[in-house]
Amino acid sequence: MDNFLAHILVVDDDDGIRDLVKKYLNENNFLVTTSNSAENASEKIKIVKFDIIVLDIMMPGKNGLEFIEEHKSTIKTPIILLTAKGDADERVAGLEIGADDYLPKPFEPRELVLRIKNILNKTKTIEQKRIVEFSNIKIDLNKLLIHKESEEFKINNTEKIILEKMINNPGKTFSREDIGKLINIDKERSVDVIITRLRKKIELDPKNPKFLQTLRGSGYVLWIE
Repeated sequence: MDNFLAHILVVDDDDGIRDLVKKYLNENNFLVTTSNSAENASEKIKIVKFDIIVLDIMMPGKNGLEFIEEHKSTIKTPIILLTAKGDADERVAGLEIGADDYLPKPFEPRELVLRIKNILNKTKTIEQKRIVEFSNIKIDLNKLLIHKESEEFKINNTEKIILEKMINNPGKTFSREDIGKLINIDKERSVDVIITRLRKKIELDPKNPKFLQTLRGSGYVLWIE
């Protein structure tokens, strides 16, 4: 995919709009996958990591807002909403629950390309800052690696999601329930297992954690400042 600027998922039940958007984005060097429903899109994001999702709100079955609600805790992909031109309430609702931008229909494909590039530029800037260093530890969320002194550990996506949330909120306590919701796990014991695994990668002495600590009766907290 090196020759493409990004991989875009276009979700719209209108065949004409999907075809038009795909054609224009392809001409502008984007790789494009399409879905005709939120349900179909849900299946595709399980197996493909997209750079941006272009999502229509009004679709039969599950609508765009319901799609965002369902996946906002498990995916971090930026979303551009396609909305009815005069429906400000939908636009506001979409932004409130996590959409990154919106574009009223009908729209100029050229404007969609500009909005996509704008988000990609912001995302690139953010990703460049996703390397955190403290003590003798270096966490690289882009490469999914933790460097501890002379050792290197790989982290999976679940561990990355937890670390990303905690790094962005240093000193904040997260209950087992909070973490479970974040990674879509409903068993507290499973959360404990993941935290224990992370400690082995982060802590110099995992049995006496200095950074990823337990607050008895409350949950877990990351101290990196």
